[in-house]
This record gives sequence, C-alpha cells and structure tokens, in this order.
Amino acid sequence: MTTATPTVALVTADPTLLLLTVEEAARRLGVGRTTCFALIASGELESVKVGSLRRIPADALAVYVARLRHGSIEAWAGGA
Repeated sequence: MTTATPTVALVTADPTLLLLTVEEAARRLGVGRTTCFALIASGELESVKVGSLRRIPADALAVYVARLRHGSIEAWAGGA
C-alpha cells in the first residue's frame, strides 16, 4: 500500500513585477511584515499608494540595502 504525499505549491517571486506588496517586499528583504511596515512608516523604505493599496517599488529594495551597506562601511571605517 502506498500513501499519497501532499504536494506543496511553491510561491516564487515574479522578477518582472515593478511594484511589490508589503509581504513580497518583506520576504525579499528577509524580514517580517511588521518590520517592513515600520521601515515604510519611518521613511527608510520607499512606498507608493495605488488607489487604497500600499506598494513598494521593486528597485526601492536595492536602494534601501545600498543605504544600509553604505552606513555599515562608514561605521566600520570610522571605528578604525
């Protein structure tokens, strides 16, 4: 007798999307939804309104990470 193994649909990010939901942006950054909303509220992560929806431009993620990296480099160089 064989047992059926349930199949799990993999959620893959569509690299062609220009605007991401907060959940998609959080997943790409590797942070939680609440943290992503906090980054938006503080202005650290750019977002736009599309009607009543909040969306994050896909390229805003790279800008945010670049700012983080630049700040880390400055902090490291300043501590030497």
